[in-house]
Amino acid sequence: MHRDKAALEYQGKPQLARTFELVNRHLANVFVSVRADQTLDPMRAQWPMIVDSVAGQGPLIGIRSAFAAHPKVAWLVVACDLPFLSDAAIEYLLRERDSAGFATAFATAYKSAHDGLPEPLCAIWEASAAKALADYQDSGGQCPRKFLIHRGARLIEAQDTRALDNVNTPEEYTQALAALEGSSLMQLKIHYYALLREQAGRSEETVETSALTPADLYDELITRYAFTLSRDQLRVAVNSEFSDWSRKFKTGDAVVFIPPVAGG
Repeated sequence: MHRDKAALEYQGKPQLARTFELVNRHLANVFVSVRADQTLDPMRAQWPMIVDSVAGQGPLIGIRSAFAAHPKVAWLVVACDLPFLSDAAIEYLLRERDSAGFATAFATAYKSAHDGLPEPLCAIWEASAAKALADYQDSGGQCPRKFLIHRGARLIEAQDTRALDNVNTPEEYTQALAALEGSSLMQLKIHYYALLREQAGRSEETVETSALTPADLYDELITRYAFTLSRDQLRVAVNSEFSDWSRKFKTGDAVVFIPPVAGG
């Protein structure tokens, strides 16, 4: 690329900022992985950082340094060159890791749609991987993908294969800009109550979506959370006002799906 890919702008923001904000909608603590010579970079310095503390170069060093900083937690590792990464892709990865019981493999990772191999930079790395990664590097290993190929990962199929497309050349950057320019994604805040809250596992979330109406959005959420209530059983409100299911959204709208009240 001959440029800092984290600084490439999409839709008016550097990709690093877009990625940080995306992950921060799903996790309370988010860090930017940096080399020692990047700590004074104004773009990176505005975020909490984890500075490389392990000798070497490349993403393996960033992962190992994260474990060195906080060894008892699992890490969601996301590359900063994935301009199509979405809330849905992050949410699905987190949910699949939860359903696996957290510790069935060193990582839960997306399977590449191109070659079927693990995507180590859109993956959840378990704390149990820390020592194995150190041993792997000590034996001459440098590639986190090869580590997962040989040591094992829980692989999941990407629901949106474009979400994992990265940008490595000026030509790919131009193509990504054109695709995002024509995108109809908007940001919505969704509140859940009663049974919907139980099934979604949260009371609210902010998502980026291409859904144009409450009907489109609920159909998308049924796929994501396996909601058991049909639209006929719900009412919908947008910005604190009851709405019909065909109302057109604007970015920033707040949406509430209201289930039937128990007992009538």
